[in-house]
Amino acid sequence: MSREERWKKGGGKGEEKGRARVEIAAGGIVWKNSSRGPLVAFILDPFHKWTFAKGHVRRARGEALEAAALRETEEEMGISGLRVQEQLGTTSIWFHDRFEHPGALVNKFITYFLMQAPQGARGRPQKKELIRGIEWVPIREAPEKSSYANTRPVLRRAISIIRRRTRGH
Repeated sequence: MSREERWKKGGGKGEEKGRARVEIAAGGIVWKNSSRGPLVAFILDPFHKWTFAKGHVRRARGEALEAAALRETEEEMGISGLRVQEQLGTTSIWFHDRFEHPGALVNKFITYFLMQAPQGARGRPQKKELIRGIEWVPIREAPEKSSYANTRPVLRRAISIIRRRTRGH
């Protein structure tokens, strides 16, 4: 049974494992071609950190990781026409929930996908999703822009793939 099949069997958004809630999320690292070379999009999250769009997988509805990543990324960034190119990897974070179950310990698994935006895409931060801003940066500046250490391995993989696709930029 694949990891995705095990996650789907889990039911709802999160499930209790001992004292920690386990949550499954998916998101996108979005890039586009420009006259300045390839650019990567970052969102400014509610904690004033630069990161990538992500959100819960609707496992109870049988939603696949890729479909959830595309839905959440389009919603949070206000961009349509994204093309999923490939899965980048899964990160795991631990935190104490501030919103849905205040104080609960959560272990969240986030699977990221590389997505290409149409060349003229700009995006519009979705305030209802608590997104404070969107910024497109050249790929050579992307590692320094990333606020969370746990996203850097998938970002490095994304940059490597983008460079291969654009012949080295």
